[in-house]
Amino acid sequence: MSNALIGPMRPNFLVLTPACVLLGIATAFWSGASLDPVIIILILAGALLAHTSVNALNEYHDFKSGLDLVTEATPFSGGTKTLPENPDKAHWALITGLVSLFLMACIGIYFVMERGPWLLPIGILGIIIIYTYTPLITRSPFLCLISPGLGFGPLMVMGTDFMLTGRYSLTAAVASLVPFFLVNNLLLLNQFPDVEPDRQFGRDHLLIRIGRKSGAVVYNVFLVLTYVSIIAGCLLKILPWGALLGMATVILAVPVMRGVVRHADDIPGLIPFMVKNVIINISTPVLVALGLFLERCLQ
Repeated sequence: MSNALIGPMRPNFLVLTPACVLLGIATAFWSGASLDPVIIILILAGALLAHTSVNALNEYHDFKSGLDLVTEATPFSGGTKTLPENPDKAHWALITGLVSLFLMACIGIYFVMERGPWLLPIGILGIIIIYTYTPLITRSPFLCLISPGLGFGPLMVMGTDFMLTGRYSLTAAVASLVPFFLVNNLLLLNQFPDVEPDRQFGRDHLLIRIGRKSGAVVYNVFLVLTYVSIIAGCLLKILPWGALLGMATVILAVPVMRGVVRHADDIPGLIPFMVKNVIINISTPVLVALGLFLERCLQ
C-alpha cells in the first residue's frame, strides 16, 4: 500500500522544487524583504504539493491510457512502474494528485488573502498546467516544450518572490529564466527514450515532430540561453554580479551538450548525460540563489 501511494509521487524528483523555491527566496531577500520562516514553509509546502500533484496525475493518466505498460523504464523516463505492478491501487494515484492539488489551492487562497489578487494569475495558470499537463498539454508540441519551465521558472520563482514581498520583481522575472530553460530541457531530454511509445499513444511533443537529432539542437540552444540569461541580467544590473556563481555549471554543461548531440539516437549512451543534466538543473538555480544571498549579506 505504501509503495502504491508514495511511488506515483516520484519523491526522488521532488528535490527540484526546493531549488526553484530557494531562487525565489533569494530574489526576495536581495530586494530587501524579510524572510519569515513560517511563510517560507508554507510556500515550500505549496510548491511540493504542486509538484506531487502533477507527478501523481501523470502516473495515473499514463497507466490508464496503457502508455506505462509499453514504455521501458529508465531512471528519468517511462514512469515508476508502480501502477502496472499494483493495478488495483491506481485510484490512489488519482486521489493523491487531486488532494495535493486541492491543498495547494488552499495555501494559494491564503496568500491571495494576505497579498492581494495580483497573485491569482500565477495560481490559476499553475492549476491549469497541473491538471491538463498529461491529457492535453502533451498533445501540443509548443505547450509541452514550455510548460514545465513555465511552472518551475516564472510561476514558482516569481510566485515565491511575490508571496514574500507582495509585488512582482524584474529581478525575480530574469532569475526565473534560469529554471525556465533548464526545466524545459529536463523534460525534453527525458522524452528521448519514449518517442515511439508516446507517438503510439497520441502524444505530439517536439521530438515526435522534429526527431531526436533536431531535438538535441533545441536542447543545446535552451542550455546556452540559461547562461545568457544570467550574464545579461548582470550586465543590465537586474541581477547582482554574485549571480554569476551560477555560471560554474558551464563546466558540466559543455560536455553534456556534446554528449546529447552525439547520443541523441543512442539511449543507453544518453543516460549518463541525463544524469548530469539533472545535476545542472538543481545546482544552477541553487548557485544563482547563493550568489544573491552572498551579495546581500556583504552589502
